[in-house]
Amino acid sequence: MKFEPDILIFKPKDIDLDYSPLRKDIQVETYVLGAFNPGFTRLPDGNLLMMVRVAEALKEPVFNGNIHTIRWSVEGYKLDSYPLEDVNTDDPRSFLIKYDLPSPLLGLTSLSWLLPVELSADGLKIIKIHYDKIISPNRTSQEYGIEDARISQIDGKYYMTTCTVSSERHATSLFSSDNGLNYSFKGIILDHQNKDMLLFEGKAGGRYFALTRPLGSLYFPTGKDSGFLPGPAINLAESPDLYHWKPTDHPFIRPKKGNMKTDRIGGGTPPILTNQGWLMLYHAVETSEKIGKYRTYWALLNKDDPTEIIRIEDKTPLLEANPLLTENLAGSVYMDNVVFTTGIVDAGDHFIMASGEIDLACRITHISKKVFGIEG
Repeated sequence: MKFEPDILIFKPKDIDLDYSPLRKDIQVETYVLGAFNPGFTRLPDGNLLMMVRVAEALKEPVFNGNIHTIRWSVEGYKLDSYPLEDVNTDDPRSFLIKYDLPSPLLGLTSLSWLLPVELSADGLKIIKIHYDKIISPNRTSQEYGIEDARISQIDGKYYMTTCTVSSERHATSLFSSDNGLNYSFKGIILDHQNKDMLLFEGKAGGRYFALTRPLGSLYFPTGKDSGFLPGPAINLAESPDLYHWKPTDHPFIRPKKGNMKTDRIGGGTPPILTNQGWLMLYHAVETSEKIGKYRTYWALLNKDDPTEIIRIEDKTPLLEANPLLTENLAGSVYMDNVVFTTGIVDAGDHFIMASGEIDLACRITHISKKVFGIEG
């Protein structure tokens, strides 16, 4: 589907790495591998905010026969090295450390931190890059970075979930803000390997809800008569206070057999309340080559009981990667066929959506509410 406007609003070249939190400790040259997957919300003055994931990588990660990765420690940022013969580098985002097989152990080719970027009310112009409000690793649970922020406005406050990456755990942390710009850390709220946690923007039936996606290395086959595939799915959890979460007892949205475009699925945008129910956008992956093709799909949930799916569009994608948007960035492109929609705001008769485009840049798309059968 084609929509207008549909633009790349923020790219790696827009970032001044003199402000990077790594500058004071890392003496070798780095660059922005990607500026993507932004948390997205509307500020009190009407402007929009993207909380951009900045993946900063070593310009020359291989030297002296080793591949190097960046790690935060209490003494500052450091470089760790691994002999080239001990790693597999098929995925540009990470490398597999072979001597720990069959248990997979990964090293990252970049370290991510969060950069607030303020946009105009329509999302089509950069107003200010808030380098003074960077959110970067400062505790051991974040030693390999802070990734993929999602922002929800609930009861007059801003709540931001992030994926924190470390040797301790791959967890979800919570931040909060009164003004949408200045965030404070509130702690880890989901433990090991639970990604894409998205807070509903408000209560349903007197409870807070969230989409979650627990991951694991062990799954069991579904029955031959089942319509579903085994593996990661979009689950629901509920909470009395936004800090203590209980998974619902039944599965929510699972990948289906026979739909090759949705072999794997996960959350995308925080669900927002409309006059037709909760609107959620999610990602699905078609298995192909090394990484797969990521597309955006959507569903509507009952406003009082979000465990009830009113409508789901899982056959025709809402958004796909658009090569025309990144054709001028050919020298920076390291993957293709990936769009990851991470934010949505109401703009009257349409929605403004923020996405990561091919793990490289931030994309803004305006989509009429009529596409979802929603009145303005």
